[in-house]
Amino acid sequence: MVGVFLERENDRFTLVQAPGASHGLDQLAGRAFDCVTSDYDRPGCTGTEFLRDVRNDSPEIPFILFTGKGTEEIPSDATPAGVTDSLQKHPSTDC
Repeated sequence: MVGVFLERENDRFTLVQAPGASHGLDQLAGRAFDCVTSDYDRPGCTGTEFLRDVRNDSPEIPFILFTGKGTEEIPSDATPAGVTDSLQKHPSTDC
């Protein structure tokens, strides 16, 4: 959904989606990106685990973590891992 909203906001965004963490890491290794966004609930690992893997190879890239969990546990877990920002997902959005 983030990609849909970003593309609607401004056509200068170029988005690349990765179906899993390993594919995302492969994408990051192959070219330059301005930012990484990730859901906390990812196939095969958590967003915080993905963040740690990203930080190993790309320590400076901004990383935004989305969560629908509604607790402070996840952002507090992501902060030491180097998250740039975390955002709460809401159940409904205006499309």
